[in-house]
Amino acid sequence: MNRHLGLWPASVVMAALAMPVTADMFLFTGSAVSADGAPLYDEQHRVEGSCDSGIFQPLEHQVTYIRRAEAGEKVFANKTLNYSPSSIRPTVNYRQPNFEESLKIAYPDSGSVAVAWQRTGGDIERSTVEISDNLVVDAGFDNLVRENWDKVVSRKSVKFRFLAPTRGTDYAFILEPAESAAINADHVVQIRPDNLVLKFLVDPIILGYNNKGALTAYSGLTNVRENTDQNYTATIRYEVSSYPDCDLTR
Repeated sequence: MNRHLGLWPASVVMAALAMPVTADMFLFTGSAVSADGAPLYDEQHRVEGSCDSGIFQPLEHQVTYIRRAEAGEKVFANKTLNYSPSSIRPTVNYRQPNFEESLKIAYPDSGSVAVAWQRTGGDIERSTVEISDNLVVDAGFDNLVRENWDKVVSRKSVKFRFLAPTRGTDYAFILEPAESAAINADHVVQIRPDNLVLKFLVDPIILGYNNKGALTAYSGLTNVRENTDQNYTATIRYEVSSYPDCDLTR
């Protein structure tokens, strides 16, 4: 058969155009330690996405939280994110059964985000927050960094709003260049409140990235509960085991 596109049957041409972009995988692990260097837990990340115009687009993100002991590994929490709504506003389903806690974030319509937080041993608290164009949810901060990679490498700042799901609201934040004695990376940035009062109440989160745009370090408050009163504050160092077959940044 002649391979010229014009001589292919119309059904074959339409089927070829309808084929999805090739799926790809981004795999990395993280090891969390306390301020004094004591090991806390490990994270296993599996991000499935696609290569679109040479850039990796995440879709499904699975996170497994593990503690290591003499008896072996024990999974104590897990999180599933879906980036179909937006690369910076994924749906979230987090569960930490040992504290009977869960968090679900969804989008009932294009203008709002719905939060259902199962408190530790308590009732489910529900809230709805209006979506702004620059609203970032959960791990969407990682894609925010990569989508503003030109500003990161040129050491410029990016303003955005960040969802505080357990408070049922969002706050103004800023992504900006940073210096850190604890994190050695090709690029170091921090996320902090863009508000004078909150700036003194909330410690910044420090992030390290390599030149490929992969997260190599995280230092600050985590979403993993330490006890009934607070979450872990930790430094997490990441290692990539498999990059996608396309670039993470433009």
